[in-house]
Amino acid sequence: MNALTLRSIVEEELGLLQIGLTGNCSHNGKLRKTRWSNKLPGFGTRIYGSGRKIYVVQALMQGRTRTVTIGNAKVLNQRQAMDIARRVMIRAQIGKNPADEKIAKRNIPLFADYLKFYWKTMMPKWKPSTQMTQTNYRHAYLDKAFVGKFLDEIEETDVVTWFNYVTNRGGPGAGNRCFEILRAMFNKAEEWGHLKEGSNPCVFVRTNKRRTCERFLSDQEFARLGSALDKHGKIFPLQATIIYLLILTGCRKSEIINLLWSEVKGRRLLLTDSKTGPRTVWLGEEARMLLAALPRRKDHLEVFWNPKTRKPVKSLGSFWEKVKRDANLKNVRLHDLRHSFASHAAARSETLPMIGKLLGHSHVTTTARYAHLDDGQVIEASQRIGDLLAETMEFDRNNVF
Repeated sequence: MNALTLRSIVEEELGLLQIGLTGNCSHNGKLRKTRWSNKLPGFGTRIYGSGRKIYVVQALMQGRTRTVTIGNAKVLNQRQAMDIARRVMIRAQIGKNPADEKIAKRNIPLFADYLKFYWKTMMPKWKPSTQMTQTNYRHAYLDKAFVGKFLDEIEETDVVTWFNYVTNRGGPGAGNRCFEILRAMFNKAEEWGHLKEGSNPCVFVRTNKRRTCERFLSDQEFARLGSALDKHGKIFPLQATIIYLLILTGCRKSEIINLLWSEVKGRRLLLTDSKTGPRTVWLGEEARMLLAALPRRKDHLEVFWNPKTRKPVKSLGSFWEKVKRDANLKNVRLHDLRHSFASHAAARSETLPMIGKLLGHSHVTTTARYAHLDDGQVIEASQRIGDLLAETMEFDRNNVF
């Protein structure tokens, strides 16, 4: 350890106090004297002819006495400088070398390097649709995150700052989805031995409150929606057919809009890449007829191929906005059609396992959100049973209390 090492220790201690040394510590003017502290031997104040004062620390390192500057007295007060000097001398005595820490840190990857390694390792395990979605979020919000930081240098405050940036730029949903990617990355870093167990900086970060997705269309709203689809479907038949199929099957938008002819098998859709993996969608007669009416081209695999644009239909944004406006359906998303499909199934007393199978849920807990939707039938049944028991007991409401 040399004077340069001692100076590095001083800089680290100054950094811990979050003090930026903007004062000039150059030795201008004739040196008057150095006053050494009686309370802390090795700590001194140098006073120059110009009146400038600086604090210094002196330490014995490998048999030699080293003296380095702590900082300008205009920036540090004596108590702060003495506190730094005390810790510097202790570290010099025990031989704690910042260079050793830097060598150890090299074994922990930079975030940017780890991101590349994580993607290369995990991406082959993801479904094609997941690969595309995750990669889009990576390019938008992860590639330039935590620049120059090693994995173990990223703290909870860094994650919160990044998370707020993503939320402000991409919205609450994007913030939550990107955060899930980052949290999974740190979990794997612990599992793979890059970080200590329990060091994930994402653990206590609170995500954005999720929207309560309980917007279900009534029979009257479905009637208005049907009229609007008939009107605009004359000009945009493919887009209208997609929305009709979303209504009739309860499928996710991606499952219908990316549908291939090879997946259409009579009264079934054998989806190869849904959110929960391959699954079967059973078609009612109306849905089957809609698909049968579409032109089938041997040179294109996509069901919703637009011959005018010579591209498959991938967006419903502007068409859906027109339909919503005509149907007077404010704040209704395309995904709400899926919830409405489930709500009508629940209203007709379909069981939760059946609704989950229709929607392609992998866990019954996902379907449980629809459990309350048949409350009307339950209440009616409860009323009938109550009336029967009241009659049996000759119960008179007017005589209660």
